[in-house]
Amino acid sequence: MMDGEHKSYDLSKIDALIVEDNKHMQALLRDMMRALGVNAVRTADDGASALKVLIDFEPDIIVTDWKMHPLNGLELVQFIRTGNDSKNPYVPVIMLTAYTEYKRVKEAVDAGVNEFLAKPVSVTGLYSRLVSIIDRPRPFVHSTSFTGPDRRRRSADSSHYEGELRRETDGGTSSAEKMAATS
Repeated sequence: MMDGEHKSYDLSKIDALIVEDNKHMQALLRDMMRALGVNAVRTADDGASALKVLIDFEPDIIVTDWKMHPLNGLELVQFIRTGNDSKNPYVPVIMLTAYTEYKRVKEAVDAGVNEFLAKPVSVTGLYSRLVSIIDRPRPFVHSTSFTGPDRRRRSADSSHYEGELRRETDGGTSSAEKMAATS
């Protein structure tokens, strides 16, 4: 059991794909996955190589770096989510990067990643993202502008929200509508 976790999972049946252009980091991530019990771990050096691996391998989880060439992690996620040749647009994806600015996190989430993991990586951090995907799966959304896991995290108590409704789809009067009505 990992520090701070209440449950321990048998991850031995999980098939993982690690997409990372730095060979040292790739080996480190593979070793971390194996330390967590994941037996089937494949690797790819970039997004284009990952697409070739995905022809014959259907992973249960993908951990991908962001900054790679010729196809980066963000482009890989977009292809997985919306590409006509994508075998599994629902596969959980963890985006791995040293770039953790809010705009980057939002861009990754908007592309359809399930979790975001900042470098430097630890076994505990990787495990917590895997547990998050297992314990708190988000519904998958298909719309004209987005395909991927629901961008809004919902807690067990979210149905009891009593604050202001801000989206038109919430069924109430949004802040913008209230402001327009008073102008």
